[in-house]
Amino acid sequence: MQDILATIIAFILFSAVASSVYVFNDLMDFHEDRNHPTKKYRPIASGKVSKKEARLLIFFLSSISFTCAGFFNIYLFCVLLTYFILNIAYSLKLKHITIVDIFIIAVGFVLRLFAGASVINNQLSMWIIIITFLLALFLAVAKRRDDVILASVGKKTRKSIDGYNLEFVNAVMVFMAGVIAVSYILYTVSEDVIKKFQTQYLYLTSIFVILGIIRYMQLTFVEQNSGSPSKTILKDRFLQLTIIIWLVSFVVIVKGGF
Repeated sequence: MQDILATIIAFILFSAVASSVYVFNDLMDFHEDRNHPTKKYRPIASGKVSKKEARLLIFFLSSISFTCAGFFNIYLFCVLLTYFILNIAYSLKLKHITIVDIFIIAVGFVLRLFAGASVINNQLSMWIIIITFLLALFLAVAKRRDDVILASVGKKTRKSIDGYNLEFVNAVMVFMAGVIAVSYILYTVSEDVIKKFQTQYLYLTSIFVILGIIRYMQLTFVEQNSGSPSKTILKDRFLQLTIIIWLVSFVVIVKGGF
């Protein structure tokens, strides 16, 4: 119960810091977002929230989060501070550097893992770090593909897009898809995982991982729908069903004693 409470607190504090850097990023992208077909409706770009109000919100969210984290857990404080500094640097400069921009996004998701682990004294396995990083990088590349397509029709939304083109982004996505699939298979057949879960049949769940990746690539390449990974997953029934079946198969194999 204590770990659950600590995890909830860490989630709230991390969400506050993440929200503050998202607001800061929107503040920096004010002019670019106004030319974006969907981002132009964001509060700052649309004028619903003034720049002054945005700055006050950034200060409020970040100061509350850092203060609470400092009293609650020093390791969590360090992770939050690292995430904050990295993303401020991203918004100011790093997002304009090709390739570096997508790596920063992926690292941000890994830091989320460390934030949760820091409050329950849990040692993260190398597999969850590797696969989280790879999957986040895959999704970030897919999102950049959407920016490339917009730039091709005269709607350039970021400076770093000059270092990308459709051929390069497509090749990187295919490469990342293969690396993710191989990494997951290696995870399921590793000795440590087999010993931990007491089963050698977890590799069967890789079928649904590969299916999910192929479906996402279909949505990206065929339907040109990769601008918002979260919206894509929430709206696509095929992906949702694949994730559910993967989860069920994982539980059945582990709990069923196969």
